[in-house]
This record gives sequence, C-alpha cells and structure tokens, in this order.
Amino acid sequence: MLDPAIDQAKQDAREKVWGRLHDATVALPPGAHGRIPNFVGADLAAARLATLDTWTSARVLKTNPDTAQHPVRVRALADGKLLYMAVPKLATPRPFYLLDPSAIIAPHETIATGDGARQHALSVGVEEMRPVDLIVAGSVAVNRQGVRVGKGAGYSYIEVALLTEAGLIGPDTVIVTTVHPLQILDQELPETEHDFSVDVIVTSTEVIQCSPRRRPRGIVRKHLTSEKISAIPALGPFAR
Repeated sequence: MLDPAIDQAKQDAREKVWGRLHDATVALPPGAHGRIPNFVGADLAAARLATLDTWTSARVLKTNPDTAQHPVRVRALADGKLLYMAVPKLATPRPFYLLDPSAIIAPHETIATGDGARQHALSVGVEEMRPVDLIVAGSVAVNRQGVRVGKGAGYSYIEVALLTEAGLIGPDTVIVTTVHPLQILDQELPETEHDFSVDVIVTSTEVIQCSPRRRPRGIVRKHLTSEKISAIPALGPFAR
C-alpha cells in the first residue's frame, strides 16, 4: 500500500499547480483541476521540444493521450515518427494506439486525439510494439530535479512499467515532459518505488536538463489495487 503522507504531499503539489494555472488564466478549457492541464503555450513547448537532438534522433515515441501533449503528437507525426499513444485509462486489452504516419489516412490533428485514434487507428499490445526511443509524459507538477507528479490515477507509471517489463524501454530511455512554467515547483516533491523521473522539462521558453535519472524496475505489484487490476486488462498477468 502507498504511504498516506506521500499521497497527501502529492495532492498538495497538484492543488498548488492547479490553483496557479487557474489564477493566472493560463489553463485552457475545461480547466486545470483534476487533470493533466492543457495550457497556453503548449504548442510552443512542443515546437521547442522538436529542436532537441533527443527528438531528432528518436524514431519511435510513446506519449500520453492528454490534450496538453496533442501538439507533441501532431509534430511527431509530421516529422515522420512512429507513435504509440496510450489508450485513455489503458481500458482495452491492447492498451496502446499505433499511429504510423506512413499508413494513417486521417488528418494528424484528428488521429492524434483520443476519439480520433479510437476511430482511425489500430490498438496494439506490448508484445506487438517496437522498442521505444523517447517517452513524452504529461505532468501536473515537476521540479528541476525531474521529480514528477501526475494527476493521481497512476496510468503513466503503469505505461512505463509495462514497457519496462516487455524490454521495450530501458534505463537509458529518455523521458520528457512539456509543461507551463507555472507547473515547475521550486521545492522537494515526494517519490515512491513505482515513480519515474523525467530527464528533460520543456516549456515554451526553457529546456531544463534533470538528474539523477530514476526508473521503476517494472510493475510494483504491492502498489496495485484489485480495482486497478480489474480495470486494466494488460495488468491481468500481475493479478496473482
């Protein structure tokens, strides 16, 4: 089970960031609270990310499905990169959408959304996937050491852990997040055994290199509730 004090510290960080974005009127509809917030400048952050060597050299990407990273997904397809996008809530037996720019027929802006991928893209299981060069994760809060806090549902951790278990990513796989500057907190943030750090934070105006790198070894079974296992088919092998 998770430490309630860590859970509360993470929630405090979320509330702080959500409040900052709301007060500064830089959260885009439907608002920041309770989600990976979409923000003013997300497109500029994606454009800045695309100037980095780690982006240029990557051929296969895995991203989250949140709206804040929609510009990243569109840019990846425009740049000819093979893209795996997580199915929202990992709710299907094949938990990733395959977005192959050489094969898709829908507009990039459409297929790079949750609804668009569901209608126009194939879903795949980890056993069907290629090794991933670069992961782009959504965040609620981060600090300059790369400690990341998500919205609290645990999907990003499970995505990374499943790919680790399958040997599709390793300790050297780069993880990036794109955020608004107000999402960067100048404070310590809590981490657990299952959390991963980000290696690079990209905003509309800045690129921050983070260290040290921290990765889970795979699924941390003791951190999975029976409800989570039941809701995510890909976790079936970890039910025992």
